[in-house]
Amino acid sequence: MTKITSVIIAITTFLTSFFNLTITPEAPEDTSDFTPVIRFVAASDSHIQIIGGTNSRRMRKAIKLAYDIAEKDEEYNKLDAALFAGDLTDGGMNMQFIGLKAAVDSVIKDETKLLTIAAKSHDSSAKGNHIMIPYYKDIMDKDESDFHTVINGFHFIGISVSQTEGEHYSEYQREWLRAELDKAVADDPDKPIFVMQHEHIANTVYGSSEFEGWGNDYFRSILEDYPQVVDFSGHSHYPLNDPRSIWQGEFTAIGTGALYYVELTVDDTRTVNPDGHKQVSTFWVVEVDADNNIRLRGIDLIAEEVIVEYVLRNPADPQNREYTPEKRVALSTAPAFDEGAKVEMKKCLGNYTAKVPAAKSTDGMEIFIYRAYVCDAQGNVLAEAKTLYDYYVAHPSETVEIELGKLPEGAEIVKVVAENCYGIQSAPIEYAF
Repeated sequence: MTKITSVIIAITTFLTSFFNLTITPEAPEDTSDFTPVIRFVAASDSHIQIIGGTNSRRMRKAIKLAYDIAEKDEEYNKLDAALFAGDLTDGGMNMQFIGLKAAVDSVIKDETKLLTIAAKSHDSSAKGNHIMIPYYKDIMDKDESDFHTVINGFHFIGISVSQTEGEHYSEYQREWLRAELDKAVADDPDKPIFVMQHEHIANTVYGSSEFEGWGNDYFRSILEDYPQVVDFSGHSHYPLNDPRSIWQGEFTAIGTGALYYVELTVDDTRTVNPDGHKQVSTFWVVEVDADNNIRLRGIDLIAEEVIVEYVLRNPADPQNREYTPEKRVALSTAPAFDEGAKVEMKKCLGNYTAKVPAAKSTDGMEIFIYRAYVCDAQGNVLAEAKTLYDYYVAHPSETVEIELGKLPEGAEIVKVVAENCYGIQSAPIEYAF
């Protein structure tokens, strides 16, 4: 790193610390008896835009909140690592990387290992990866853009985009990954191995299907040989508290959500950005106990609350697979409206809007969408409408409105159902004209 760059980073780090003294997050209450032997942050898509800007503050706040969570744990009060799975910057510009470096340097402590990777996405959009990767290594004080490090006996492996222009990941990186996984297994086959790349592994978590388009298949054939792997990835910005964002098969895959905005696929429409999507910021606090069981706590950074929690029995044992898609669907049950819940109808300039109280989940999984069916007197559906539920925040709406527009001729009844993430619908509540 040049002397001038070092000076710029030092000054920027000081200013970032000074102007963000008001960031004092409060850890959510933890009443569990889970006792960690390691704790780390798993996050992605910080999209640093300007030095000291909103996304810079979110990255700092996520780390500070994780420290507050750790410090309030009487049994184990350390934050051992902070993983950031790519799209660290919004445009890959030099000053954005400097802002990234300053943000983390201003808050991270010596006890915490910073583990980052750079992506062939926003990180390389300002310049090719053949230019970005050397600069990224220099600015982040890295010898290599990929890493394999051991913390408290647990192996962490991260894979950045290839340095070769026009190449996403190289065959060398695939061979390197397998070799590093073999080393980790040889060290201790009974421990989970934490792997991180930017894009989801294809056809695992929500957002990784061919249609959704946020997955890749560069590494799946390798990871399938290692049941110990717990793979973290971002890129899609899909909600981490969606039950489809945790996946188990031959290995375990976890979607990280995003520190900057939420996005979804709804029915046959991908890249849906709901109202207020930029005010959504989430990340994981991950802990492992002495028996290699993993606790995942999904944090709403804005509300400073846990919005989803899982405990995975040691995934190194292939028999421990509670979160396969098949098992999740089998456990899923229909949402339910409270007894006496009614549809209210509003009319403005000939357009109708149905308003209903939010339904309740009956299986602990999130309600995804509300659908309205406009029917004739015989119950035949004449028109349909829907609205996505804001389930991806700590405090979803207590009422839901569905815009119906102008009603077709013969409309007599409006039926509204709540639908969960697996397409299971509640019994309808109705409005009769």
